[in-house]
Amino acid sequence: MYRSDSDGLRAARAQLVSYSARLLDDGLAVGSAGNMSVRIGDRVAITPSGVSYTEMRPGDICLVGMDGAELQSSETPSSETPMHLAIYAATKAGAVVHTHSPEVIALSAAREELPAIHYAITGLGGPVRVAPYVRFGSAGLAEAAVGALDGRNAVILRNHGAVTYGRDLAQAYDRALLLEWLARTYRLALSYGEPAILSAAELDEVSAESRRRRYGERRARRPRGDAS
Repeated sequence: MYRSDSDGLRAARAQLVSYSARLLDDGLAVGSAGNMSVRIGDRVAITPSGVSYTEMRPGDICLVGMDGAELQSSETPSSETPMHLAIYAATKAGAVVHTHSPEVIALSAAREELPAIHYAITGLGGPVRVAPYVRFGSAGLAEAAVGALDGRNAVILRNHGAVTYGRDLAQAYDRALLLEWLARTYRLALSYGEPAILSAAELDEVSAESRRRRYGERRARRPRGDAS
């Protein structure tokens, strides 16, 4: 969770603008599609609706309460605010990223889940479910997304896009990139024939080994001058 003071809010707004621009560069959205947010105590900073990422500024980022009430907004908060708030209420998420990435959308129209084509999917909690189609911006979509997220930190939305969350925006965004990469890898595998899929036992083994190795964690830095 982000710091709840004014410095924390400024940092969150700047980070949201920076990562929003990356959505276009990384091919995870077009125009002003998609949205992202960070939780700051009992408030949520979220990208505005209909503002192009190339024009977005920190002052455009909206601030809402956990009940959806607008607290500080010069623009209209994202239409997917109900989904973001539902995810915060149901999980320990510090940030949420919603993309309209093409590989994921294509998969959502043809499959019920993204299977374990590569062991990296353990970083998303396992095979990623495809939630049933519900209109954007609706309470029904929020409910469907939260239901499909059970035990996962990523969900694919039928004929719509995907949502990932993490302890902070960097982790949530990295998971969105991983999800799109996995969807592309699965599509490529299908072009060769029926892919081999990792079993639940094999994924459990990967997770256990990752924990043992503390995979992805940086070593604690020693103080300068400590040669021990």
